[in-house]
Amino acid sequence: MDSTHKARTTLVFFIFCALFFVGVINLYTLQIKQHTFFTDLGHQQYYVTQTSYPPRASILDRNETPLALNKETLSAFILPRMVKEKTGLKRFLKKYFPEAHERIIKKPNAQFAYIKRKISKKEKKLIEQSGIKDIHFLSEPSRFYPIEAAGILTGMTNIDNKGLFGIELQLNKQLTGSPTTTVLEKDARSGHFYFSKQKETKGSDGVPVLLTIDGNLQFLVQEELAEAAQKFQSTQGAAVVMDPETGDILAMASYPAFNPNESTIDSQEATKSTAITESYEFGSVIKTFCALAALEEGLVTPDEEIDCMNTKTAYLDGRKVNTVLSLGVATFTEIMKKSNNIGIAKIAKRLDTKLYDHYVRLGFGTKTGVPFPGEQSGFVMPPERWSKQSIISLSYGYEITNTLLQLARAFSVFANDGHLITPKLLVGQEVPIPQKIYSTDTINTMRMILEEATSKQGTGKYAAVHGYTTMGKTSTTNLLNEYGQYDENKNTYGFAGIIEKNGYKRVIACFLKESKRHNLYASTVSAPLFERIAEKTLMHDKILT
Repeated sequence: MDSTHKARTTLVFFIFCALFFVGVINLYTLQIKQHTFFTDLGHQQYYVTQTSYPPRASILDRNETPLALNKETLSAFILPRMVKEKTGLKRFLKKYFPEAHERIIKKPNAQFAYIKRKISKKEKKLIEQSGIKDIHFLSEPSRFYPIEAAGILTGMTNIDNKGLFGIELQLNKQLTGSPTTTVLEKDARSGHFYFSKQKETKGSDGVPVLLTIDGNLQFLVQEELAEAAQKFQSTQGAAVVMDPETGDILAMASYPAFNPNESTIDSQEATKSTAITESYEFGSVIKTFCALAALEEGLVTPDEEIDCMNTKTAYLDGRKVNTVLSLGVATFTEIMKKSNNIGIAKIAKRLDTKLYDHYVRLGFGTKTGVPFPGEQSGFVMPPERWSKQSIISLSYGYEITNTLLQLARAFSVFANDGHLITPKLLVGQEVPIPQKIYSTDTINTMRMILEEATSKQGTGKYAAVHGYTTMGKTSTTNLLNEYGQYDENKNTYGFAGIIEKNGYKRVIACFLKESKRHNLYASTVSAPLFERIAEKTLMHDKILT
């Protein structure tokens, strides 16, 4: 018996030891290894976290006129598990809100389901007249854009009031601010009794955005651009008005446009700010900067006579060069005035690789730095990749792509005594100090040439505004087709220039693309558009003759 008793005692002892060690291991697992898990579980049972966002900040123009404001909209929803009139509800949704009907069929046991967010007044009335009590309304924040023409810059928010594109996207964090997080302690059994309330993280309000554009001028420019695009049946276009001394962008319009107050957009192309997000071979307007480079390098003078071979088609080093207006022996000023490709190509050959250096100096091939999503940098063919054709093509605007905003910035040197500014879209935007990159003598010579280009004998004569100093250059280019070949029936028509009066200065650049009409030139398409935008700008700014 003693041995049996000892065996049993030993067995019980070891069982208790095993149980003790199991208990120790469990305690270690619960208190050490899974400490974080159970702590989080406890917090979930005893604490509730509430997050609240401040109202989205406004977007304003330079005069503090609202371009984007907050408003409350209604959304319609149901609680699928609590629906009482299922047959009537299904019939109504299938007829008037088929998309919601499909969603609810797929998830019949959902806790919550939207019928539609941001419903119209007509849809609200329809729901109310249906008499279906299972449909409820919820007030939600959204945005309203008072100046529709500014939508191409402000962009818009999505259904959750977050920036979708434009400034709303670029500065979403600034406009949204940061949320306030509040922690509430509750009774875990009932879930209703709160013992304490404390703020864990205090948020901050969104900061309004002040744009450099003028809302009223934006409307006027957009109106002129749309009218011209529709007249010539163009697929795309853009216009920029800029203060060449400060770099402030005063208006930047695009065609086609869209209504930011509508929840549906017909085409994503319409939401692009074309002046920033698209780059093109703009053609003859680039002759302006080839001429600038040659004058600065001392390789030509305004009165130098150059043989343009009195033909519309010539061969330089075996490369074919076409031009619209033939010239014989003509001065350099006359070549620019008549926009002769043969003459400018001969001057470009004198510059050789220095031409590339000057284009880069003017900012072509690099982004302007304007705070806007999707800005393109453009491209300038570098010398190491040049073919025999390159120096000729670069002289009159091929093998170089740039945005309309880059073109406006480059033109600012003629109104700003050779200083290259940085465009600004935000009031208070920090930009580099403008650098003088061309001599005053060269700039004055180019100003004289550009005035001649808008005289009665120049290609830009329809851009001139009577009583004001007008300078500028036309630009007609062929576009590449789907086969990678230049198509004479697919063109861009551009004009960049300056309007001045007694110290008042504005740079204006515009273009239209792919008109359905043929045998058109920038002289009769974009030059008149420049003139109308300039007139509207002068009237808006009250600059009288």
